[in-house]
Amino acid sequence: MATMAAVDLGASSGRVIVGKLISGRLHLVESSRFPNGPVAVPTAAGQRLYWDVLRQWESITTSLHRASREIGALESVGIDTWAVDYGLLDARAELIGNPSSYRCERTKGAADTFFEYMPHDEMYERVGLQVQPFNTVFQLLVESGDRLAMADQLLLMPDLFGYWLTGRSVAETTNASTTGLVEPVARRWEPTVVKALSSGVSRDVGPLLGDLLEPGRLVGPIETPALDLSDSSGSPTPLVAVGSHDTASAVVAVPAVGVDFAYISCGTWSLVGLELDEPILTEDARMANLTNELGVDGTVRFIKNVMGLWVFNEAVRTWRSHQLDIDVPALVREAARCESMRTVIDIDAPDFFPPGDMPARIVEAARRSDQPEPMGREQMVRCILDSLALAYRRAIRQVARIADRDVGVVHMVGGGVQNELLCQLTADATGLRVVAGPVEGTALGNLVVQARAIGAISGGLQELRQVVRDSSELFTYEPTPGAEAAWAAAEARVF
Repeated sequence: MATMAAVDLGASSGRVIVGKLISGRLHLVESSRFPNGPVAVPTAAGQRLYWDVLRQWESITTSLHRASREIGALESVGIDTWAVDYGLLDARAELIGNPSSYRCERTKGAADTFFEYMPHDEMYERVGLQVQPFNTVFQLLVESGDRLAMADQLLLMPDLFGYWLTGRSVAETTNASTTGLVEPVARRWEPTVVKALSSGVSRDVGPLLGDLLEPGRLVGPIETPALDLSDSSGSPTPLVAVGSHDTASAVVAVPAVGVDFAYISCGTWSLVGLELDEPILTEDARMANLTNELGVDGTVRFIKNVMGLWVFNEAVRTWRSHQLDIDVPALVREAARCESMRTVIDIDAPDFFPPGDMPARIVEAARRSDQPEPMGREQMVRCILDSLALAYRRAIRQVARIADRDVGVVHMVGGGVQNELLCQLTADATGLRVVAGPVEGTALGNLVVQARAIGAISGGLQELRQVVRDSSELFTYEPTPGAEAAWAAAEARVF
């Protein structure tokens, strides 16, 4: 038996999940859960969103300590978080302020500014990354000059926590690949893009970037005074570099057999894509704004970002802020009885990215497109879920066409698979069989990479996925016959 802990820090909550590997199956225990979220702070330049990184650190260390005392000695730990955000450390390894949140609007217009230093088409040929306003390269372009001048190290969020745990400064490859600074074929920092960024910020960015470390390697022993995880023998617990971008860990846990699958990592964001052996750096891929992010075992995640359940969750938050009692499962059941595709929107439109009153924004979007306004909360939810499934349909068709890959099944992993209506709508919209599960995809992917690193299991991705299949409950959704024409018409209406 092997006992490992996955630290899974999401943009709205974090948790520590302990996995016990017994006879080839992982048994999961959620040891701790704690809140997370960006903090809005007024500044002379307007509102900024920051992460309360000290509270995150305290929650992680407290949760790991509790897990080791209540569940048993931990043989390894792995950390995954969201992508792109970072902390800056000075020459004394002290944090220079709180990290900014990717949802902060400080990067508005930064991509266009960067393209003055390097044209978009050249950048895509070199790093193959989609343009999102929050990409690390664009965040750095608008970073405070004083902070950058003081900086000695840049560490993405999981690497920052890893540094505090072990004292070793690294850049785990899957997360580093979301920065816009990594060359996806050689899996190294791309010097020409780094040079262009350095021109834009008037300092050499290269020395800030840590050594790239592939997932599955040991970062180092956990020896921070803030946390004692040593077992009875006194040996320190190792920190394993897992797929520290949470989507990379979730894709490891896709319980696929063969290669003819697409996946949807379904949570606050939805990442829709294919697993490839090589990146696709064509003009067609660039124009579709598809991204080549690096995965475990030398793979490439060829992905389209879709807004995900963020819009749904923000709508629920808005209703609750008005003191409304919202039973989410009951609301989804009511939405299932509403008219299909009565109102559909482009859920990836920029209007839906910032926090705020999503129901009001959806009503405005319906008016602009001359569609009926959703009446009541159940119609609003049906609009959101229909629109999300429509975005999945479009994304899967795009990535499959550009990769010249036949897709026979869609695997949905993550917390969103608990929404049965969304799973069925995805099957109907794509016309493909949907296999939903595991719910704890990110944690399972994190844990199986740890288990292999410490010698508890062996093999490649297929062997890791066999452990996932043996450890999970999966559900299958078949497309409703005759639904294709209605979804094609809805797609034409929106796009």
